[in-house]
Amino acid sequence: MKRIALVAHNEKKSEMLAWVKRHKDELKKHKLIGTSNTSKLINSVLDLQIEPFGHGPNGGDILLAAQILEGKVDEVIFLIDAETPHGHEHDIQTLIRTAVLNNVPIALNLATADFLVELNKSEREKEV
Repeated sequence: MKRIALVAHNEKKSEMLAWVKRHKDELKKHKLIGTSNTSKLINSVLDLQIEPFGHGPNGGDILLAAQILEGKVDEVIFLIDAETPHGHEHDIQTLIRTAVLNNVPIALNLATADFLVELNKSEREKEV
């Protein structure tokens, strides 16, 4: 079981919700954490019990980076809105840099998120 973080900028939350719905069966097999608003939205619609860890703009991205440094996160799905400037851009870049430096897969768009889910399925099938 992997520990997967789910994060989405406000403009991408509906895409994240649709993505989680599509991959719900696979995601249920893992421990899910998420920023407070992303987890609240998904938990209100789907039965996944995503554990919230903080609001992105109020330090949630830094909290996630800290969990990566502690070895508590295996993957990050972060649907970013690259067209809108964010006041906490430095925190976002710190999170991305932390994932990269610690060799933690981080998906910043749906195509990469889909790839990670398929890779997880494939890895589990090899174990059986």
